[in-house]
Amino acid sequence: MKSTVERRDKIIQKIQNEGAVKVDQLSEEFNVSTVTIRNDLDFFENKGLIDRTYGGALIRNNVYNDPSIEEKKKINVEEKKRIAEYAAGLVNDGESIILDSGSTTREIALRLKDKMDLTVMTNALNIGLELAGASGLDTMLTGGVLRDKSYSLVGPEAERTMKNYYFDTLFLGVDGMDVEHGLTTSNPLEAQLNRIMVERANKVIAVTDSSKFGRYSFSCICELDAIDSIVTDTKISPEFEKQLYKRDVKLVKV
Repeated sequence: MKSTVERRDKIIQKIQNEGAVKVDQLSEEFNVSTVTIRNDLDFFENKGLIDRTYGGALIRNNVYNDPSIEEKKKINVEEKKRIAEYAAGLVNDGESIILDSGSTTREIALRLKDKMDLTVMTNALNIGLELAGASGLDTMLTGGVLRDKSYSLVGPEAERTMKNYYFDTLFLGVDGMDVEHGLTTSNPLEAQLNRIMVERANKVIAVTDSSKFGRYSFSCICELDAIDSIVTDTKISPEFEKQLYKRDVKLVKV
């Protein structure tokens, strides 16, 4: 029997992928009562992720859909490269950093191979492979359960590993960011690991293209005041930039 968190994760992914679902179908698919499914949908509605319909639910337009890492690599490519170039320039030889999983953090990794005496911890299998063979780097993987969609490692093993260390800087990717919901991602296990990353880093830098602003996903990582700065592109809306300024969030546009 799946836990409530696992079931809800699969349900919200299904709603994101299909746009709409029916209570009876979900009840049959997950082998739980219709009352349980209605409670799940109430939970999502209270979080602002869906709109309830008669006998089912619809995804809200401002809720982030979760594409695969291969799909993400094709979105806003030039913006991500500029963000990565700037972020990599913040890393000094001899430091220890965390690279969260994601397409933007992968671009950062590609620009770190000439660093010396740099320790990189990552929960992204593809980033670990990109850095393999870089002579000046000590690359560490968290271990854990592999998520095929994102190439990320999550779960208790990854969390235990992360809790053993402290780092200078975390470069954090997100699926959504807004003033009310903070920084969010689609998967609860990734969000839990991200929260530990935030706790273990002296400085937290969110790296994201501006398409993620004003939207949110299923799982909260942290509030805006938990990060030190945001590196993004120049397409951020004036309204959202003003909201960040009011929250005293340092913003770098590249």
